[in-house]
Parts: sequence; structure tokens; C-alpha cells
Amino acid sequence: MDIARLSIDSVRAGLNERRFSARELAAEALRFAQAENPSTHAYLHLSPDRALEAARRVDEKLARGEEPGPLAGVPIAVKDVILTQGVRTTCGSRLLENYIPPYDATAVVRLERAGGVILGKTNCDEFAMGSSNENSAFGPVRNPAALDRVPGGSSGGSAAVVAQGTAVVSLGSDTGGSIRQPALFCGVVGVTPTYGRVSRYGLTAFASSLDHIGPFGRSVRDAAALLEVVAGRDEMDSTSAFAPVPRYAEAMTGDVRGTKIGLPKEYFKGLESETGDLIAAGAGVLSKLGCEVREISLPATDYAIASYYIICTAEASSNLARYDGVRYTLRSPNSETLSDMYRSTRGEGFGAECKRRIMLGTYVLSAGYYDAYYLKAQKVRALIARDFTQAFQEVDAILAPVSPFPAFRLGEKLDDPLQMYLSDIYTITGSLAGIPCMSVPCGRTAHGLPVGLQILARHFDEPGMFRLAEAFERATS
Repeated sequence: MDIARLSIDSVRAGLNERRFSARELAAEALRFAQAENPSTHAYLHLSPDRALEAARRVDEKLARGEEPGPLAGVPIAVKDVILTQGVRTTCGSRLLENYIPPYDATAVVRLERAGGVILGKTNCDEFAMGSSNENSAFGPVRNPAALDRVPGGSSGGSAAVVAQGTAVVSLGSDTGGSIRQPALFCGVVGVTPTYGRVSRYGLTAFASSLDHIGPFGRSVRDAAALLEVVAGRDEMDSTSAFAPVPRYAEAMTGDVRGTKIGLPKEYFKGLESETGDLIAAGAGVLSKLGCEVREISLPATDYAIASYYIICTAEASSNLARYDGVRYTLRSPNSETLSDMYRSTRGEGFGAECKRRIMLGTYVLSAGYYDAYYLKAQKVRALIARDFTQAFQEVDAILAPVSPFPAFRLGEKLDDPLQMYLSDIYTITGSLAGIPCMSVPCGRTAHGLPVGLQILARHFDEPGMFRLAEAFERATS
């Protein structure tokens, strides 16, 4: 049983052919994860009792001849900002170090209903704030592709477990690139679905108008299969979409002839030469498959970083106000009054990046600055969304880099927040527009570091995006 090479289809085949049981697979996956985790610190904690119980239910269904579900027996990891009933959920923060949620996120309910086996919770930047996974209160994650490098953030742990092979697929969250950038850095597939495609119920809020739950996989098919399970309308989340969820596998025909692809000229400025060369080569592959590739312009791109960091910090300052030491967080003992308790709990509990974003967000929402910053940023966001709407009148999909550079070394950018923020320059535009986007591996640099190709599509056109990505993956594997 080679856990690191399993796919969703191979797990299903193994169960159907009785080569192993779901419980045997879960036990071996847990053993393998525990053995490998010290090298990457990708898991914060495993959940063996829950995993073995889920596997037992799958085995019982198979014994009765019932359909066990599309994810039957599949070992899955979940980012530690997604709530799991009875299993510690820390959000990478000391404030929630001992928090045990009383309910499951909708995405988690759907995973287990489909037969998925949740092995444990993955490490992440504190409250999903970061681009390198170095902001976790419990220590950084190391990139399986190069252990001296970051795995990307904030979903670095979820990307790393899939790259390392200790989970077949995983769930992460994306606010401004936190799925696509780690997928690139670790050399796996990462998908940010259309905003509203997946319920946010049970996802710890960072920036509510930007947060998405999305999948990681070692193949486009696996990532699409996981998304299909967790997607769909949820009455517990008023922002979840009523749009029906297609059968994504049916879209992956391999035929992309005539597909019009745009290359935004603004995205190719300041690229490292190796990254640019690999993206250009990827566009060439799609051209040979019959796609029509042309240059387009997204003129508001230059204002995206400023707009995004005003909006996300403003929403973060509001969302993080609930962590005050009164209810479910740790409470500082160093206080005599209520005000002291608030200050001490937050001062001791939040890390530097969270404090930075809370302060920035509080400032841009303060009296006299709301119109100058937050309102203007929302207007720029509308311009960015309009750019994509106009572009998709000419093309079916957009090809772009995910990051200006491959995975950087641990500690390299930690003392320069601005340079860290700039690593999201190519991902935040899609997040601001709320469109589906994904990263698919497109080669490695001379130093062996993965590079990813970003594909962006119209709202709810995940099928077209997956068709293009799978055809590219098939042509380059």
C-alpha cells in the first residue's frame, strides 16, 4: 500500500477489489503521516479516532453492498481554520490553542458523508494571514520539494501533506491566493472556486467577502472530485450560491481545440526569467493542443495590491474583534479590569502579522479615513471585476503566473512585510473579482523548484477551467 502514490480512483479500485479495507488504509495512512510529519510539520494534530470510525462506516457499507460514496476510504487532511466537531481547531493561533468546536463545517460534513476519512488538521498561518506559513504560532511548515524553503501560505500545510503524500487530497482556504500560491510552491494542483460555490459555514472568518474553501490534489481529477463533493448551496451560509454543481469529470474530454486564451500583459512584468519562460512554454503547449492564445490587458491590475490589503485588513479587524478572552479563547491572567483583560489577551495571544493587519484595518475604517481608503478600495475592486468581465467577452480563459518567483527560503522575507505582500500580486485579482482560478504544475526551475500555471475562468465556469487544466496536465505528464 503506497500511500504517497494513491489517487481517489486507486483507493476506490483497491476497496472494490478487496486488496485492502478502509480501516487498513486509514491505519497505514495515519502511521505514514506520523512518521513523515517531523520533517515538514505540516500536520498540527492527527485525529485517529475520527479517521478509524469513518473508515469503519465505509467498510460496513461495502460489506452490505451499499454505495460507500465518491470519496470512500480516501485519506484527507483539513486546514486548521475549518471547524471539526470534537477535534481541536487552533487556526494556527495561541488564542485558540485548546479550542474544541461544538460543530462541523459544512464542507467537513459533506466530506465524511461522501466516505472521506479525515486524518487530521494542517498547519497554517495564524488566522490564515500570511504568504509563507511562517506566521503559525506553532512553528513553520517546510516545503517537501525543498526543506529549506517555505511551502507558501496561508494553506501551506494543506499543500505540503499532498505533496509529501501523507494525504491523497486536502482542503485549504483562500483569501488572496492562499490555495494557489502554496500549490505552486509545493508542486501540486490547487483550486480556488467561484466565491459562493462552497459554503463558508464553519470556516473561521478572515475577510468574509474574499474567503473561499478549496481543494488540493496531486492531479486535476482528484482536486475536481473533491470540489464536486463539498460544493453546492447551503442554507447555513447565505452567501453560498444556488448554482447547480456540474459533474466535473464529464468536462475533462481532453479536447480544448478552439478555446480562446488570454495572456494579460500586466502579469508578465517583473517576472523571474525562469518562471516567465515556463509560463510561456505552458502557453505554447496549449497552443499546440489547438487553443487560440492572444495578449489581453487588465489595466486595473496595478492597483490590486493596495485595494486588497485595505479591504482584507478592514474585514479582519472586524472579524478578529470576537477574540477577546471572554468566550472561547485563552484568557490572559495578567489583568485586573475588563479593559486590561482585552488588551492583555490580545497582546499575548495574537502574533505580529495579525496585530499588523488589525491595526491597519482599524485605521482604514476609522472616522475620517473610511471614504479615503476603504470606500476607494471597493471602487477599485469593482474596476478589477469589470476588467475580467470585459476580458471574458473576448476569451474563454486567462493564463497567468501564480507568483513572481518560486518558493523562497525560510526567513528570507519574514522581516519585510511589503515584499511578502507582493508575492500575492498575481493571485489577489482573481480573489477580488470572485472568479474561479487554479494553479497547475508546469515544470521546475534549474534548482528543482516547482512552478505553477494559473488558469482563471468566468464565474461558475469550473468545468471549462478543469477541461483546460486536465488537457494541459495530460500533455505535460
